[in-house]
Amino acid sequence: MTLPRIGHGYDIHRVVPGRPMVLGGVTFPVDYGLDGHSDADCLTHAICDALLGAAGLADIGHFFPNTDAAFKNIDSQRLLQRVTRELADRGWRIGNVDASLIAERPKIAPKLTAMKEALAASMELDVGQIGLKATTNEGADDIGRGEAIAAHAVAIIFPHEST
Repeated sequence: MTLPRIGHGYDIHRVVPGRPMVLGGVTFPVDYGLDGHSDADCLTHAICDALLGAAGLADIGHFFPNTDAAFKNIDSQRLLQRVTRELADRGWRIGNVDASLIAERPKIAPKLTAMKEALAASMELDVGQIGLKATTNEGADDIGRGEAIAAHAVAIIFPHEST
């Protein structure tokens, strides 16, 4: 019998001017974004790593290297869809995902529902299978100064034959 597995993911990106701010598949109406090879959606990247880790697979950088031009500015929801398919192909289904976004700005709360909907759609889950919280770093370190945004995520996966 194969037991459920739990994985953890973490990602952080620096804030830079002139890039779209995409978090959890939702674009925020601000004039700054996150620096990275893809759209730099650190929340989605953390979720990808949690899922991949739960399945005992390599991290997001292995599957979608920043040295590959095919992933330049790619929508991270497409990466999450591919991770979800990778797990399904290996006999896993996602039970739920719980994530925390750590940012001083922009204000996350008004977009939490839209973010949960986008993430659920990418993973083919019900919105109720996604836990999502936002917090600040209370002015401490790069995140607290608004210079970076980070995310932690955990996921549980089950073998397809489990109910």
